[in-house]
Amino acid sequence: MTRSNLSVVVPIFNEEFAIPILIERLNRICGELFPLKIEVILVDDHSFDKSAEMLRAITRQNSTFRYARLARNSGSHIAILAGLAESTGECAVFMAADLQDPPELIPQMLERWRAGNQIVWAVREQRDGVSRFDLFLSRTFYRLMNLMGEVNLPPEGSDFALLDRRVVEALLKSTGSHPSVIGEVARLGFSHAEILYRKEQRVAGVTKWTKARKLKAFADAFVLFSYAPMRIMSFSGMLCSFCGFVYAIVVIIAKLTRSVPVQGWSSLMVAVLVLGGVQMMMLGVLGEYLWRTLEAARRRPVYFLEEISDVNSGDENPLAEAQEA
Repeated sequence: MTRSNLSVVVPIFNEEFAIPILIERLNRICGELFPLKIEVILVDDHSFDKSAEMLRAITRQNSTFRYARLARNSGSHIAILAGLAESTGECAVFMAADLQDPPELIPQMLERWRAGNQIVWAVREQRDGVSRFDLFLSRTFYRLMNLMGEVNLPPEGSDFALLDRRVVEALLKSTGSHPSVIGEVARLGFSHAEILYRKEQRVAGVTKWTKARKLKAFADAFVLFSYAPMRIMSFSGMLCSFCGFVYAIVVIIAKLTRSVPVQGWSSLMVAVLVLGGVQMMMLGVLGEYLWRTLEAARRRPVYFLEEISDVNSGDENPLAEAQEA
Protein backbone atom coordinates (compact mmCIF):
# COMPACT_ATOMS: atom_id res chain seq x y z
CA MET A 1 0.00 0.00 0.00
CA THR A 2 1.37 3.41 -0.97
CA ARG A 3 1.70 5.61 2.08
CA SER A 4 0.35 9.16 1.91
CA ASN A 5 2.01 12.18 3.43
CA LEU A 6 -1.25 13.41 4.96
CA SER A 7 -4.61 11.82 5.70
CA VAL A 8 -7.70 13.93 6.40
CA VAL A 9 -10.55 12.13 8.17
CA VAL A 10 -14.02 13.69 8.03
CA PRO A 11 -16.99 12.03 9.81
CA ILE A 12 -20.25 12.79 8.05
CA PHE A 13 -23.85 12.32 9.14
CA ASN A 14 -26.71 13.79 7.09
CA GLU A 15 -24.64 16.63 5.63
CA GLU A 16 -25.94 16.69 2.04
CA PHE A 17 -26.08 20.50 2.00
CA ALA A 18 -22.59 20.99 3.45
CA ILE A 19 -20.79 18.34 1.36
CA PRO A 20 -20.36 20.42 -1.86
CA ILE A 21 -18.79 23.32 0.07
CA LEU A 22 -16.66 20.92 2.10
CA ILE A 23 -15.28 19.20 -1.02
CA GLU A 24 -14.57 22.53 -2.72
CA ARG A 25 -12.53 23.83 0.23
CA LEU A 26 -10.69 20.52 0.72
CA ASN A 27 -9.78 20.46 -2.99
CA ARG A 28 -8.41 23.99 -2.67
CA ILE A 29 -6.25 22.98 0.30
CA CYS A 30 -4.98 19.89 -1.54
CA GLY A 31 -3.95 22.13 -4.42
CA GLU A 32 -2.11 24.52 -2.12
CA LEU A 33 -0.22 21.63 -0.49
CA PHE A 34 0.88 20.06 -3.80
CA PRO A 35 3.13 18.02 -4.28
CA LEU A 36 2.24 16.40 -0.94
CA LYS A 37 0.38 13.13 -1.40
CA ILE A 38 -2.95 13.63 0.37
CA GLU A 39 -5.86 11.30 0.96
CA VAL A 40 -9.23 12.46 2.27
CA ILE A 41 -11.28 9.75 3.99
CA LEU A 42 -14.98 10.58 4.13
CA VAL A 43 -16.63 8.38 6.77
CA ASP A 44 -20.41 8.18 6.44
CA ASP A 45 -21.92 7.54 9.88
CA HIS A 46 -24.84 5.70 8.25
CA SER A 47 -26.61 8.81 6.92
CA PHE A 48 -30.18 8.48 5.70
CA ASP A 49 -30.24 11.52 3.40
CA LYS A 50 -28.40 11.89 0.07
CA SER A 51 -24.95 12.07 1.68
CA ALA A 52 -24.01 8.48 0.77
CA GLU A 53 -24.86 8.94 -2.92
CA MET A 54 -22.92 12.18 -3.07
CA LEU A 55 -19.85 10.69 -1.39
CA ARG A 56 -19.82 7.69 -3.74
CA ALA A 57 -19.93 10.03 -6.73
CA ILE A 58 -17.09 12.13 -5.33
CA THR A 59 -14.80 9.12 -4.83
CA ARG A 60 -15.46 7.95 -8.39
CA GLN A 61 -14.54 11.36 -9.80
CA ASN A 62 -11.48 12.15 -7.66
CA SER A 63 -8.90 9.61 -6.51
CA THR A 64 -7.85 11.89 -3.62
CA PHE A 65 -11.09 11.04 -1.84
CA ARG A 66 -11.94 7.70 -0.24
CA TYR A 67 -15.28 6.66 1.16
CA ALA A 68 -16.29 4.39 4.03
CA ARG A 69 -19.76 3.80 5.46
CA LEU A 70 -20.49 2.44 8.93
CA ALA A 71 -23.03 -0.36 9.20
CA ARG A 72 -24.98 1.63 11.80
CA ASN A 73 -25.03 5.12 13.21
CA SER A 74 -22.35 5.07 15.90
CA GLY A 75 -21.43 8.70 16.52
CA SER A 76 -18.66 10.97 15.27
CA HIS A 77 -16.00 9.62 17.64
CA ILE A 78 -16.31 6.07 16.33
CA ALA A 79 -16.48 7.40 12.75
CA ILE A 80 -13.19 9.23 13.35
CA LEU A 81 -11.57 6.05 14.66
CA ALA A 82 -12.83 4.13 11.62
CA GLY A 83 -11.29 6.73 9.32
CA LEU A 84 -7.99 6.75 11.22
CA ALA A 85 -7.84 2.95 11.00
CA GLU A 86 -8.12 3.22 7.19
CA SER A 87 -5.63 6.09 6.91
CA THR A 88 -2.13 5.61 5.51
CA GLY A 89 -0.60 9.07 6.03
CA GLU A 90 2.51 9.93 7.98
CA CYS A 91 0.15 12.20 9.91
CA ALA A 92 -3.63 12.50 10.04
CA VAL A 93 -6.07 15.34 10.63
CA PHE A 94 -9.63 14.82 11.82
CA MET A 95 -12.22 17.55 11.45
CA ALA A 96 -15.99 18.07 11.30
CA ALA A 97 -17.92 18.17 8.03
CA ASP A 98 -19.92 21.29 8.93
CA LEU A 99 -16.81 23.48 8.33
CA GLN A 100 -16.99 25.10 11.74
CA ASP A 101 -13.41 23.88 11.88
CA PRO A 102 -11.76 25.55 8.84
CA PRO A 103 -9.58 23.21 6.73
CA GLU A 104 -7.46 26.27 5.87
CA LEU A 105 -5.68 25.67 9.20
CA ILE A 106 -4.17 22.41 7.95
CA PRO A 107 -1.01 24.03 6.44
CA GLN A 108 -0.26 25.71 9.80
CA MET A 109 -0.84 22.42 11.60
CA LEU A 110 1.60 20.70 9.25
CA GLU A 111 4.24 23.33 10.05
CA ARG A 112 3.89 22.64 13.78
CA TRP A 113 4.09 18.90 13.09
CA ARG A 114 7.26 19.31 11.03
CA ALA A 115 8.73 21.28 13.96
CA GLY A 116 8.58 18.09 16.01
CA ASN A 117 5.14 18.17 17.67
CA GLN A 118 3.34 14.83 17.45
CA ILE A 119 -0.07 16.30 18.32
CA VAL A 120 -1.27 19.68 17.08
CA TRP A 121 -4.48 20.93 18.68
CA ALA A 122 -6.63 23.51 16.93
CA VAL A 123 -8.03 25.30 19.98
CA ARG A 124 -11.21 27.36 19.84
CA GLU A 125 -10.41 30.97 20.76
CA GLN A 126 -13.85 32.28 19.76
CA ARG A 127 -17.10 30.57 18.80
CA ASP A 128 -19.68 32.12 16.49
CA GLY A 129 -23.40 31.45 16.79
CA VAL A 130 -23.24 29.73 20.19
CA SER A 131 -25.41 30.81 23.11
CA ARG A 132 -23.84 31.90 26.39
CA PHE A 133 -25.46 28.93 28.12
CA ASP A 134 -23.84 26.45 25.71
CA LEU A 135 -20.49 28.23 26.12
CA PHE A 136 -20.84 27.98 29.88
CA LEU A 137 -21.61 24.24 29.69
CA SER A 138 -18.68 23.61 27.34
CA ARG A 139 -16.18 25.50 29.49
CA THR A 140 -17.49 23.83 32.64
CA PHE A 141 -17.07 20.40 31.06
CA TYR A 142 -13.42 21.00 30.09
CA ARG A 143 -12.58 22.57 33.45
CA LEU A 144 -14.11 19.64 35.34
CA MET A 145 -12.27 17.15 33.13
CA ASN A 146 -8.94 18.88 33.75
CA LEU A 147 -9.65 19.17 37.47
CA MET A 148 -11.09 15.71 38.15
CA GLY A 149 -9.91 13.59 35.24
CA GLU A 150 -6.61 11.99 34.30
CA VAL A 151 -6.20 14.08 31.16
CA ASN A 152 -5.08 17.60 30.29
CA LEU A 153 -7.40 19.06 27.66
CA PRO A 154 -7.26 22.53 26.06
CA PRO A 155 -9.33 24.73 28.43
CA GLU A 156 -11.52 26.12 25.62
CA GLY A 157 -11.93 22.72 23.98
CA SER A 158 -10.90 21.24 20.66
CA ASP A 159 -12.59 19.00 18.08
CA PHE A 160 -9.92 19.45 15.42
CA ALA A 161 -6.39 18.06 15.62
CA LEU A 162 -3.42 16.67 13.71
CA LEU A 163 -1.89 13.39 14.90
CA ASP A 164 1.45 11.86 14.01
CA ARG A 165 1.38 8.27 12.73
CA ARG A 166 2.72 7.02 16.07
CA VAL A 167 -0.11 8.76 17.88
CA VAL A 168 -2.68 7.29 15.48
CA GLU A 169 -1.38 3.76 16.06
CA ALA A 170 -1.31 4.27 19.84
CA LEU A 171 -4.85 5.68 19.77
CA LEU A 172 -6.24 2.73 17.82
CA LYS A 173 -4.65 0.30 20.28
CA SER A 174 -5.88 2.02 23.43
CA THR A 175 -9.51 2.96 22.77
CA GLY A 176 -12.36 1.00 24.33
CA SER A 177 -16.00 0.35 23.53
CA HIS A 178 -17.17 3.92 24.34
CA PRO A 179 -14.38 6.08 22.92
CA SER A 180 -13.98 9.79 23.51
CA VAL A 181 -11.37 10.70 20.91
CA ILE A 182 -10.22 14.03 22.35
CA GLY A 183 -9.81 12.58 25.83
CA GLU A 184 -8.07 9.47 24.50
CA VAL A 185 -5.59 11.56 22.53
CA ALA A 186 -4.88 13.78 25.55
CA ARG A 187 -4.39 10.72 27.78
CA LEU A 188 -1.70 9.31 25.48
CA GLY A 189 0.75 12.10 26.18
CA PHE A 190 3.23 12.81 23.32
CA SER A 191 4.61 16.25 22.52
CA HIS A 192 1.95 18.73 21.46
CA ALA A 193 1.33 22.27 20.30
CA GLU A 194 -1.73 24.49 19.97
CA ILE A 195 -3.08 26.77 17.26
CA LEU A 196 -5.82 29.26 18.17
CA TYR A 197 -8.66 29.77 15.72
CA ARG A 198 -12.17 31.16 15.46
CA LYS A 199 -14.82 28.47 15.31
CA GLU A 200 -17.32 29.57 12.67
CA GLN A 201 -21.01 28.89 12.30
CA ARG A 202 -21.91 25.79 10.31
CA VAL A 203 -22.16 26.50 6.60
CA ALA A 204 -25.39 24.55 5.99
CA GLY A 205 -27.86 22.20 7.61
CA VAL A 206 -28.56 21.81 11.32
CA THR A 207 -26.39 20.51 14.12
CA LYS A 208 -26.63 16.82 15.04
CA TRP A 209 -25.04 17.52 18.43
CA THR A 210 -28.25 17.25 20.46
CA LYS A 211 -28.61 17.66 24.22
CA ALA A 212 -28.90 13.86 24.56
CA ARG A 213 -25.63 13.33 22.66
CA LYS A 214 -23.91 15.97 24.78
CA LEU A 215 -25.12 14.29 27.97
CA LYS A 216 -23.89 10.89 26.77
CA ALA A 217 -20.51 12.33 25.80
CA PHE A 218 -20.26 14.00 29.21
CA ALA A 219 -21.02 10.73 31.04
CA ASP A 220 -18.68 8.68 28.82
CA ALA A 221 -15.79 11.10 29.33
CA PHE A 222 -16.10 11.15 33.11
CA VAL A 223 -16.42 7.38 33.41
CA LEU A 224 -13.49 6.82 31.04
CA PHE A 225 -11.02 9.32 32.45
CA SER A 226 -12.00 10.00 36.04
CA TYR A 227 -12.39 8.06 39.26
CA ALA A 228 -13.72 11.19 40.95
CA PRO A 229 -17.39 10.02 40.95
CA MET A 230 -16.35 6.87 42.82
CA ARG A 231 -14.35 8.88 45.34
CA ILE A 232 -17.20 11.35 45.82
CA MET A 233 -19.53 8.43 46.51
CA SER A 234 -17.14 7.04 49.12
CA PHE A 235 -16.70 10.38 50.87
CA SER A 236 -20.46 11.03 50.77
CA GLY A 237 -21.12 7.65 52.33
CA MET A 238 -18.59 8.28 55.09
CA LEU A 239 -20.02 11.76 55.75
CA CYS A 240 -23.60 10.45 55.95
CA SER A 241 -22.51 7.65 58.29
CA PHE A 242 -20.64 10.11 60.51
CA CYS A 243 -23.65 12.45 60.68
CA GLY A 244 -25.90 9.50 61.48
CA PHE A 245 -23.68 8.32 64.34
CA VAL A 246 -23.43 11.85 65.76
CA TYR A 247 -27.20 12.29 65.62
CA ALA A 248 -27.72 8.88 67.26
CA ILE A 249 -25.40 9.83 70.12
CA VAL A 250 -27.24 13.14 70.61
CA VAL A 251 -30.60 11.33 70.78
CA ILE A 252 -29.30 8.75 73.27
CA ILE A 253 -27.76 11.40 75.53
CA ALA A 254 -30.95 13.50 75.44
CA LYS A 255 -33.03 10.45 76.37
CA LEU A 256 -30.80 9.38 79.25
CA THR A 257 -30.16 12.80 80.77
CA ARG A 258 -33.42 14.65 80.27
CA SER A 259 -35.85 11.87 79.36
CA VAL A 260 -36.64 13.67 76.10
CA PRO A 261 -38.93 11.46 73.98
CA VAL A 262 -37.78 10.67 70.45
CA GLN A 263 -39.89 12.85 68.18
CA GLY A 264 -39.78 14.23 64.66
CA TRP A 265 -41.58 11.98 62.19
CA SER A 266 -41.28 14.65 59.47
CA SER A 267 -37.54 15.10 59.93
CA LEU A 268 -37.09 11.33 59.97
CA MET A 269 -38.91 10.96 56.64
CA VAL A 270 -36.86 13.76 55.11
CA ALA A 271 -33.66 12.02 56.19
CA VAL A 272 -34.86 8.67 54.82
CA LEU A 273 -35.86 10.16 51.47
CA VAL A 274 -32.64 12.16 51.09
CA LEU A 275 -30.44 9.19 51.95
CA GLY A 276 -32.52 6.95 49.68
CA GLY A 277 -32.03 9.36 46.81
CA VAL A 278 -28.28 9.54 47.43
CA GLN A 279 -28.08 5.75 47.48
CA MET A 280 -29.99 5.46 44.20
CA MET A 281 -27.66 8.03 42.63
CA MET A 282 -24.66 6.06 43.85
CA LEU A 283 -26.08 2.86 42.38
CA GLY A 284 -26.55 4.68 39.08
CA VAL A 285 -22.91 5.80 39.02
CA LEU A 286 -21.77 2.27 39.85
CA GLY A 287 -23.99 0.98 37.07
CA GLU A 288 -22.28 3.29 34.56
CA TYR A 289 -18.87 1.86 35.47
CA LEU A 290 -20.13 -1.74 35.54
CA TRP A 291 -21.85 -1.40 32.16
CA ARG A 292 -18.67 -0.16 30.50
CA THR A 293 -16.69 -2.92 32.20
CA LEU A 294 -19.15 -5.46 30.78
CA GLU A 295 -18.88 -3.95 27.31
CA ALA A 296 -15.08 -4.13 27.48
CA ALA A 297 -15.19 -7.74 28.71
CA ARG A 298 -17.36 -8.79 25.77
CA ARG A 299 -14.64 -7.59 23.36
CA ARG A 300 -17.14 -6.85 20.64
CA PRO A 301 -16.00 -4.87 17.58
CA VAL A 302 -16.59 -1.16 18.05
CA TYR A 303 -17.88 -0.79 14.49
CA PHE A 304 -18.38 -2.56 11.18
CA LEU A 305 -17.80 -1.05 7.76
CA GLU A 306 -20.75 -1.67 5.49
CA GLU A 307 -18.95 -0.26 2.47
CA ILE A 308 -15.48 1.04 1.66
CA SER A 309 -13.90 2.40 -1.49
CA ASP A 310 -10.72 0.84 -2.85
CA VAL A 311 -7.54 2.77 -2.06
CA ASN A 312 -6.32 2.99 -5.64
CA SER A 313 -9.29 2.94 -7.94
CA GLY A 314 -12.04 4.65 -5.95
CA ASP A 315 -14.40 1.72 -6.66
CA GLU A 316 -16.66 0.64 -3.85
CA ASN A 317 -16.30 -2.80 -2.33
CA PRO A 318 -18.89 -4.03 0.16
CA LEU A 319 -16.58 -5.13 2.97
CA ALA A 320 -17.42 -5.97 6.55
CA GLU A 321 -14.30 -4.83 8.36
CA ALA A 322 -14.24 -4.36 12.09
CA GLN A 323 -12.11 -2.53 14.58
CA GLU A 324 -11.99 -4.41 17.88
CA ALA A 325 -12.30 -2.65 21.17
